[in-house]
Amino acid sequence: MMNDYEEIIAFLGQWGPFHRLIYILLSLCGLPGAFTSLSMVFLADVPPHHCRLPFLNSSYGGFGYNLSIPSEEVKGEVVPSRCRRYTEQGALDAWSNQSTEHCLDGWVFSKERYVSTIVTEWNLVCDDAWRAPFTLTIFFLGVLVGSFCSGIISDRYGRKITYFSAMALKTIFALLLSTSNSWEMFCVLYFVVGMMDISSYCTAFILGAELLSKSARMSFGILGMCSCFAAGYAILPLFAYFIRSWRTLQLALSMVGLLYIPLWWFIPESPRWLITQGRFQEAEAVIRAAAKKNGITPPADIFQLEHSAGAKINEPKLGGQNKYTWLDLLKTKNIRNITVLNILIWTAISLTYYGLSFNTSNLDGDPYLNCLIAAGTELAGYIFVWFTTLYAPRRFTLPFTLLVGGAVLLLMKFVPEDLNALTITLAMIGKLGVTGAFSFVYFYSTELFPTVVRNMGLGVTSMASRIGSTLAPYIAYIGTYNKVLPYILMGSISVVCGLLSLLLPETKGAELPELISQVKPLEWFRHKKRSVDLDHNNQNGNVHLKNEAEVALTERELQTVTQMF
Repeated sequence: MMNDYEEIIAFLGQWGPFHRLIYILLSLCGLPGAFTSLSMVFLADVPPHHCRLPFLNSSYGGFGYNLSIPSEEVKGEVVPSRCRRYTEQGALDAWSNQSTEHCLDGWVFSKERYVSTIVTEWNLVCDDAWRAPFTLTIFFLGVLVGSFCSGIISDRYGRKITYFSAMALKTIFALLLSTSNSWEMFCVLYFVVGMMDISSYCTAFILGAELLSKSARMSFGILGMCSCFAAGYAILPLFAYFIRSWRTLQLALSMVGLLYIPLWWFIPESPRWLITQGRFQEAEAVIRAAAKKNGITPPADIFQLEHSAGAKINEPKLGGQNKYTWLDLLKTKNIRNITVLNILIWTAISLTYYGLSFNTSNLDGDPYLNCLIAAGTELAGYIFVWFTTLYAPRRFTLPFTLLVGGAVLLLMKFVPEDLNALTITLAMIGKLGVTGAFSFVYFYSTELFPTVVRNMGLGVTSMASRIGSTLAPYIAYIGTYNKVLPYILMGSISVVCGLLSLLLPETKGAELPELISQVKPLEWFRHKKRSVDLDHNNQNGNVHLKNEAEVALTERELQTVTQMF
């Protein structure tokens, strides 16, 4: 049955009302993801500030402050020191007060741009300045844990229940985030939000890939969810522009999650997952509902081949014995190669993507405009990859985006320092390539991993990518000492990653693998094994082009098939 699934549901068509509804609803799931992961650009922004002087007016700036606080240079501009003040206060004689001390009475923050941020709320500056960026590290650690847990939960208990549970918990904890009374409480809640954010995003991605037809799968993965993520990225500065208090902004962004509650009645469980659990009747009910939505009369017995072969529709018994774990991602040589290679590629792409994104956020100018420009760059990258995948093989698209993006970043070494426009242009072109690769690798991975461990496979690779994202700030920090070195490092990593991706098998136009035994080998192994098998089997008059890992069922799968037949 597994091998014939696409043929069995072919009567549904490729792009009926059911497919369009699922495409739109699951694509919209990418919208709040941008709010969650990128809102810290505004929530934790650091406005201009200096030491508070009790004997002077508490408003920001002023003649008295200029005489009582030493000056320092920030981005070429001379401003009052943010962390030091003269030891003797009240004399207002800057020339005679050369000794300085820390800000003993707190800080005064400019309210020109923000009413409040978490930085101004809890004084995350000077000796505590590390806490603001570390808050984002806490979020990524939550994402890492969520990637690990969501795959197991989704593959064991189902895509639908996992997605909506994660979305509900993310909304609840995001709302609680706006009530935080300390930085420590904020970090704990933000950690949970990170866990739920990646769980909902990855599960929605898998659910769409398994519910949609072969022709719509690619568009959903790249133009659907990723473009909605970019749209959320673009909407975020609009929220932030009109809401300047961090608590109100966080509350407004979190309320969007409540709009997803009604989707429970419109998004079904994945029939592919139900079948792997032996729950044929439930899978058939989902397919019949989809046929009705598309105005199509389904066959009287959709899974007649399984029934005629004596398949037992005792779903709880069958599904209860078919439990997969993380170890199954290393069960055979083929899936082990796919898993390890994807971990390396995802880690490298994430490191480069976030490294470039962090550099972009530090550009001079208006932060709201910078955020819009970054969102536009993301959208351009997604559209570019979508057009490429329409006409090019999968094995071409991923290496092309990475090799071009990496090569452009390496060219930064040869750009004179005075050509700032060319430097920015090359950086944006590099970001286009890496962003395109980041969107494509999600979709490509869903086609490489089999249904029985697909969400776990996406979870472990996503978890690996978060390791790259936590290292990215340190790559960007190198730029404070050498502006070109971060680009050389990220460009080199992208080029190596692009070369490794050439080994991945082609999946364009192929059916999604269902069992571990159906995972394709790497290209260099496949060609070598095919030639050996061809020579051997020709002598016996029986040609087989599958290697040992493709023919042999795992012990767990063998038990499943035995009970089915």
